[in-house]
Amino acid sequence: MGITKTNLFSDRQNRIANYAKAIGHPARVAIIEYLLCEGKCINKSLVEELGLSQATISQHLKELKHIGLIQGEVEGHSVHYCLNKDNWKLFEEELGDLLKNISTQKITCKSQ
Repeated sequence: MGITKTNLFSDRQNRIANYAKAIGHPARVAIIEYLLCEGKCINKSLVEELGLSQATISQHLKELKHIGLIQGEVEGHSVHYCLNKDNWKLFEEELGDLLKNISTQKITCKSQ
């Protein structure tokens, strides 16, 4: 598959796709769920909770942080991660609008 031509799509379409890609791995979903329960965490606690290596957890945290769904704050020698509520709200609104539009449309495909 070739390189995605993101410039052909709206900013909103690209944001939704990037958010979906970022949460498209079960380990990342588990990290998000852990952060929902705990409020914040450090890499070590995720290693203990999920049973994945520190390098693997770090890579998943990096992806979630890069897209802005989580944020990290340095405290001493550790980084404490938490959800970025503003970006989650934007994702919720944009994805919600898309899903609402899909669910309210009449099906026009002949195969349906």
